[in-house]
Amino acid sequence: MIVVMNINATAREISDVIARIRAMGYDVHLSEGKERTIIGVIGRGRPIDREQLALMSGVQSVMPVSHPFKIASREYHPDDTLIPLNGIMVGGPNLAIIAGPCSVESREQIIETAYAVREAGATALRGGAFKPRSSPYAFQGLGEEGLRYLAEAREATGLPVVTEVMDPQLVPLVCQYADVLQIGARNMQNYTLLHAVGESQHPVLLKRGMSSTIEELLMSAEYILSHGNMRVMVCERGIRTFETYTRNTFDINAIPVLKRLSHLPVIADPSHGVGRWEYVESVALAAVAAGADGLIIEVHPQPEQALSDGQQSLRPERFAELVARVRQLAPVVGRQVAEPQLQQV
Repeated sequence: MIVVMNINATAREISDVIARIRAMGYDVHLSEGKERTIIGVIGRGRPIDREQLALMSGVQSVMPVSHPFKIASREYHPDDTLIPLNGIMVGGPNLAIIAGPCSVESREQIIETAYAVREAGATALRGGAFKPRSSPYAFQGLGEEGLRYLAEAREATGLPVVTEVMDPQLVPLVCQYADVLQIGARNMQNYTLLHAVGESQHPVLLKRGMSSTIEELLMSAEYILSHGNMRVMVCERGIRTFETYTRNTFDINAIPVLKRLSHLPVIADPSHGVGRWEYVESVALAAVAAGADGLIIEVHPQPEQALSDGQQSLRPERFAELVARVRQLAPVVGRQVAEPQLQQV
C-alpha cells in the first residue's frame, strides 16, 4: 500500500501519517519525488483502514500496490532512480559503461586493462577478486590480494571499482575496496547476502539469475531496498534456454519490461548474455536501443590466456570500437555516454 500526499503537504502532516502507520505495526519508506511525496507501507501489521488514512490532513489518496515488489515498483517511486558513480549519475540520459576482465589475475593485468578501458571511455572498472566457478578445480580468484590490485588500479586511473561479493561475512572487507558491490547470478537469491549488502548501504549491481523470472529479480532487489539502501542497479545477463550456439539467451525483452515496472537503473551484460566475443557488440547496441542505462563488458588484454571467460572477452581495441559505436547510437535514442570525472594521472 502507498499513501500519496498532497503537493503542498507540510512536514508535520507527513510525519503524522508516518507515525499513524508505524503505530499499526508497519515499516515506512518515504519517496520524495519531484512532484509528490509517497509513503510506502511495508510489512505485516494490524489491518489498515484505508478510509481513515485517506481522511488525514495532507493525504491525497491511499492505494494498494499491485506488485509484490513494493519499494522497487514505479507505483511507489514514479521517477527514475539516479545513482552517483564517478562524477555522473547512472540513469536518466546517461549511459554508464563498466568494463574490465572477468577475473583479477595479476597486478599487471588489471592495471593494464584499467588504463585501456579508461582510454576507450569506460565509466568504471570491473574485475572479480572472488570468483564463483562451476568446477572446484577452476581458478577461484585472488581474494583480498585481488581487491588490493583493484584499489591500486583505481588510484592509478581514477576509475571506480565494481567487484563481486559472495559471502555475507566478506561484505565489510569488500566494501573497503569496492565502489559497487556486485551480486552474481548464482547468488541472486542468496537472501542472507542480500540482507548484508542492503545493510551496508553500499551501491549494488544485482545480476539476474540464470533461470530467474523478472519478478524474482525485482523481489531480490526488494531485499536490498528494504534496508533503506536505494542505490541498486539490476542487471540482465542472459537466461538459460535450450539454445547451444550462445552461452545464454540474452533477454532483450527484460530491459523495457524492467524499465516499465521499476525505477531502478537497468544494466545490460552482453558478455555473459552470449558468451562469444564476436556477438557482444551487436547485443550491446541492441540493449542500448531497448533502453538500458548502462553496459558491463568483459575486456582482457590477452583473452586467449585468460583464466576465466576468455572466449567472451573483448580485446581493448575491440572494446574501443564498441564504445565508439555506442556513442553514435546513443543520441538516436535520446541518451549520451557518460563522461566520467577522472583525475589527472
